[in-house]
Amino acid sequence: MSFFFEVFIGGLLSGVMYALVALGFVLIYKASGVFNFAQGAMVFFAALTCVGLTEKFELPLWLAIPLTMLVMVALGLAIERIVLRPLVNQPEITLFMATIGLTFFIEGLAQLLWGSQPHKLTLPIEDVPIEFLMEKFNILVSQFDVIAALICAMLVTGLALLFSKTKIGRALRAVADDHQAALAVGIPLQQIWGIVWAVAGFVALVAGLLWGARNGVQFALTFVALKALPVLILGGFTSVPGAIVGGLIIGASEKLAEVYIGPLVGGGIEGWFPYVLALLFLLVRPEGLFGEKIIRRI
Repeated sequence: MSFFFEVFIGGLLSGVMYALVALGFVLIYKASGVFNFAQGAMVFFAALTCVGLTEKFELPLWLAIPLTMLVMVALGLAIERIVLRPLVNQPEITLFMATIGLTFFIEGLAQLLWGSQPHKLTLPIEDVPIEFLMEKFNILVSQFDVIAALICAMLVTGLALLFSKTKIGRALRAVADDHQAALAVGIPLQQIWGIVWAVAGFVALVAGLLWGARNGVQFALTFVALKALPVLILGGFTSVPGAIVGGLIIGASEKLAEVYIGPLVGGGIEGWFPYVLALLFLLVRPEGLFGEKIIRRI
């Protein structure tokens, strides 16, 4: 039984980090109706930039992180200003294709600036089992995973409060409901979109640092970010609480499936099981657990 809880807790901790990545998608989709396919590339760019500053310019990590944060906020603002603002009121497929183009551009720019070889990112968090849980319950839980999950949980909670309890949050909800009505009452759409893209850049930085320290800073980080897709399908594309719940479900289910179902089918199902789960969920509740149900008239 202790092994089950070990796997389950490890999955939940991974799920919190998935939720953080998913939150970047949710914020942009709520504000502008754009599904930002480039969020994974932004995670990769953030991690690679931070490592590049420490290796190429020999900056200490405590200085490289805030500098990278400024770079990511500037990147988010530049994307909104240069690429997406001229495409306002264009069909959603046009905006989506623009973010796909951005994905390849950001990936290429990151590797052009800092190189394409994998890098090691070391944060001041030890990846060792928590002694109390190991001695008391015989459960191996990584200290790094717990601290990373706590960081993600605090950031997700802070952003959720920001966008639900503040003036900016009310403006965001108004923009999400109706762009024209928001303009009519004096809400500056371009300013709100700029704030959301800047926040998405900051979220990408935190996710990139945590996943980069866990798996190494390499191109595969872009695929880790795509784990947010089944999270969004389960939780709902417009719901911050849905991103949290969906992340926990995906994180726990993929670990349990790999351990208990994987041996029956030859193993290696952790990578694709979340997408199968999301596909099955689409057949039952397409709008997600917390998404708004759309009634279509025929």
